[in-house]
Formats: sequence, structure tokens, C-alpha cells
Amino acid sequence: MTKGILRTAALALAAMTATASMTTPVLSADGKPVVIYVSSNPVGVNDFLMLGKIGTDRVAKELGGTAKTYESTDPTTRRQNLEAAAKDGADVVVAITFEFNDILPQVAEQYPNVKFLQIDSCPSKMLPNIYCAVFREYETNFLAGAEAALTSETGKVGAIGALDIPFIHRYNDAFLAGAKHVKPDIQTAANLWIGGDNPFSDPARGQQRATVMLSDDVDRVLAAASGSNGGIFKAMGDFPGAAAFGVDINQCKQSPGHVMDNVEKLTDVAVETGVRDILKGGREQVVALGLKENGMTLTSLQPNLEASGCLIAKYPEVIEKVKALKEEIIAGKVVVADPMKLDK
Repeated sequence: MTKGILRTAALALAAMTATASMTTPVLSADGKPVVIYVSSNPVGVNDFLMLGKIGTDRVAKELGGTAKTYESTDPTTRRQNLEAAAKDGADVVVAITFEFNDILPQVAEQYPNVKFLQIDSCPSKMLPNIYCAVFREYETNFLAGAEAALTSETGKVGAIGALDIPFIHRYNDAFLAGAKHVKPDIQTAANLWIGGDNPFSDPARGQQRATVMLSDDVDRVLAAASGSNGGIFKAMGDFPGAAAFGVDINQCKQSPGHVMDNVEKLTDVAVETGVRDILKGGREQVVALGLKENGMTLTSLQPNLEASGCLIAKYPEVIEKVKALKEEIIAGKVVVADPMKLDK
């Protein structure tokens, strides 16, 4: 989750029918793969971008190859870094987020022997050397919303996103829908957005938005704003009984006592499996990951919950209900709508 304007879901969905080129990838001269990760913004404290680096480093080590990270700061450096990675002998270039949607096809066309793996989005123009791993974020946010409703003491929940764009509605809207599914009489606050010049990394604005929402008797808040989440968590401390839901990784230990659970996107795993399959040859060009594929999960549904630092550990009966709901979603008994495909 980073700043930018996301293309509509139709573009990514159209790419889902594409199939991969069966040509064996061209490896470095010594047979040891070079995997270069190009971040959309400085990695810094951005947990989501850090997962991309972790996955790249891990798979390169596993394959006996070399991993490098090129950090970008703006659209110009994103393109420059993609080109530099291709020129520097990368067998696979990993790029994360929709901010590469427009430039990736242009660079991939210039370097047909280099494989490009985009995580969390897909460009509208697919080429034989472009691969994507996308996520069904709405499924797991639906589960988080169910937890919010089942643990709320005030009977009112809400969601704060970085930007009012279709992609973030996969978080906010699905969260509120999950709350309504398990508790139809739950009250849901209108979405709030961080906005500003740096919506994905503005803790001060995050705290301000959360304070507004909590002042309206909301006691469970989804924090879908990446680096701005710290401010949202901080606001919880001023409202006894309030708790937030983090995203991307386990954020419970970042703000002890203020985070109920987390919508975890296993980006590092998506990078690892993507690079590994591309180098083997025969990978489908677009792979979608959700609950069924274990591409996304809640912290509460993973092992060692007691050591997670998450407040949800105090609600074992709620966890059991959410586990049952997860299985219903996987089995197709409960269908979670994709907010990006709904007419607004």
C-alpha cells in the first residue's frame, strides 16, 4: 500500500486470462540467479515494502544467487531503477505496487530476456516477460470486520484509509461489510481518509483522523494507511477500550495494548514463490492469492497467537467464529464482494 492512482480492477482482471511463455528463462553466466528488488518508495519504516526486500533476499539465498535492492523516490527514479536492474544482469526484477503499472511494460519491452515480477498489481499491457501476483484483500478484511463487530463494546466500528481510491475500498468497505455480516445491527462510521501530501506515511494526520472517529463513539478501527498507522494506533491510547486493526504485517507489538489484530498480506511469500516459479519456467502470468491460497491471513489465525501481542488473544470464542467464517468463504458458502468490481 503506497501512494498513487490505481487503475481499475478490470485491467488486472483482463490480464488474468493470459498464460506464461514456456521459454526457459535466461540465467546469469554462472548459473546463479540475480534477483533485484525495485521499491516504489524508500523502504524505511514501510512494513509492506520491507516484506518485498525480505522475500527477495530470502529466495536469492535459497537459490544460491544474489539479491539487490534499488530504492525509488518518485516516478522518475522508479523507471531509472527498473532500467538499471535490467542492465545490471537481473534474471528477475521484482517491483511492488500499482505505481509500476504504466512504466513496467515500457521497460519490459526494451529488455525481453529479463523477467519482471510485479506484486500487488498488474499493468494493463501484459508482455511474455511480465508476471504478476495479486491479492484478494477483501476476503481477509471481511474477517477483520467480523472480529471488530464481535468485540466492540460501543456497537460502532469504522475504517481509516490512506486515500479514497478503489484499491483501498477493498480494505475499508470489506471491513465494514464483514462487521454487518456477523452483526447486522452494528453501526458503521463513514470512511475517513488520511489524504495530504504523504497519505501513506503521515502519522500526525493519522492520529488526527483517528481522534475524530473515536470521538464519535467508535471503538474498533481498521487502519489501512501503511506508515500513517502509527498515528492511528497512538490515538487509541486516549480512548480506553478502543482498538485498531493493522495491515500488511503483525503491528500489535508496535503499539502494545492498542491493536486488536492484523490483516496480513504475505508479500514476502508471494515474492519467493513467484521468483522460484519463474526461474523454473511455466509459471502462469497472473496468480491471485487469498484465503484459500494462504496469500493473506489474520494474525489471529496463525500459530503462536499468545506471543503476537494482539488483543484478540483475549477473545478465543471470537477467533473460533472467525475461523468458521474463513472456511465458509473458502468453500464458497459466503461470497465476499470485491469493492473494486462494484459500481459506485
